[in-house]
Amino acid sequence: MFCYFIYTPCISDYYCYNSSLVFFSLLSDFCPLTLDINTAHRVLRLSEGNKKVTCERTVTEYPDHPDRFDSSAQVLCREALTGTRCYWEVECSGHFMDIGVAYKGLSRKGGWECGLGNNDKSWSLLCSHSQYSVCHNNKETVISAPYSPRIGVYLDWPAGSLSFYSVSHTMTLLHRFNTSFTEPLYPGFSLNPDCSVTISHLTPCDH
Repeated sequence: MFCYFIYTPCISDYYCYNSSLVFFSLLSDFCPLTLDINTAHRVLRLSEGNKKVTCERTVTEYPDHPDRFDSSAQVLCREALTGTRCYWEVECSGHFMDIGVAYKGLSRKGGWECGLGNNDKSWSLLCSHSQYSVCHNNKETVISAPYSPRIGVYLDWPAGSLSFYSVSHTMTLLHRFNTSFTEPLYPGFSLNPDCSVTISHLTPCDH
């Protein structure tokens, strides 16, 4: 049986675990997500049963809704995550997208301050030109790590932990936020034109 590696950038050693043990541990906390069309900015097109979002150069005539982002090209998921542990993965395509979580109170009507990670109500991983950075409350940290278009996110809400992983034949821990969450969190995505994010449906065969 092959080994599944988890690499922490600040630690020099690789830790090898039985692949099925690690994956099934994550799978036990797998959380299926669905994009909330009522939050989607009008340049975002949802598809594949609201599992994929694409940023286009044309506007979709979504109806007005108080939850809709009107400046930042963002969308949140319908699921409110609180008091539990959840894992999900996404597949990214393009050169610039944010993957994160936010409180419901994240402002929908405004400028850059509404963006994921640009305020105290959201946390994000930015995937830009094959590089990573993380951001919370407009404080950005650049990460040096192998790039993969597949990203894993692990939320341990009770412990106040939010972890981002680069996923390929190994899992690289990119960053872990440690805080104290006070409200339900909604997974979300922010995209530049011609970029897309697809929420993965995980099965044991995926790894």
